[in-house]
Amino acid sequence: MPPPNARLQRVLVTGGTRGIGLATAQKLASDGFEVWVSGRGSGESISSQGHTFHYLQADFAIPEEMAQLCENVRDIGFDALVNNAGINRVAPLLELSEEDFDLVFSVNVRAAFQLTRAVIPKMLDAGYGRICNVSSIWGLKSISGRAAYSTSKFALRGLTAAIASEFAARGILANCVAPGFIDTELTKSVLGDAGIQEISKRIPIQRLGGADEIAEMIAWLVSANNSYMTGQTVTVDGGFLGA
Repeated sequence: MPPPNARLQRVLVTGGTRGIGLATAQKLASDGFEVWVSGRGSGESISSQGHTFHYLQADFAIPEEMAQLCENVRDIGFDALVNNAGINRVAPLLELSEEDFDLVFSVNVRAAFQLTRAVIPKMLDAGYGRICNVSSIWGLKSISGRAAYSTSKFALRGLTAAIASEFAARGILANCVAPGFIDTELTKSVLGDAGIQEISKRIPIQRLGGADEIAEMIAWLVSANNSYMTGQTVTVDGGFLGA
């Protein structure tokens, strides 16, 4: 069921200035949402493809900035939350520093936990809310060098399941999207051109996915059209894991 008022649904997309986050912000704005995005840079708004998004600045690795962001989020109130912001540190387990492990977990998981706690009280008041956490195929399986990243993305799935179990009866639905290899700056920085060419051969569709293709799935999950799906992880990977 839709929110019990006539105003536009208000959504926060973290990491919404590029990649999957930006594509999701654009899609939600096109669908009629009042869109807020977070990022590390300064500014009061961001514009893209004719849409203007409200902007909230915070570095998720800095506790003081996260505390201020959560306070702002509680005051604003949101109908939907997309926990998309994330970082990666690729290293063999024995070479992965505790500092890098903690950093990845703080940005990818702890921030999602904090923001979920910030948005839920007003969702409970409204009897309506939608949360989507962006995990990864490396939150379903792992490979060498992904100890920090996979741990964080598996954890996001657990957080999603806990939210869904606790709040579904009160109108708040929570789901995960697990993208495969998507054409973003993060993917390019990790794989490089040669790696992208090689991995594309292993994807049944024979190409990387587009950020807009992930945005389509996220947008449905956080919309009022989704009225019964919760606690699930939807894999969008061109058939990579299923092949």
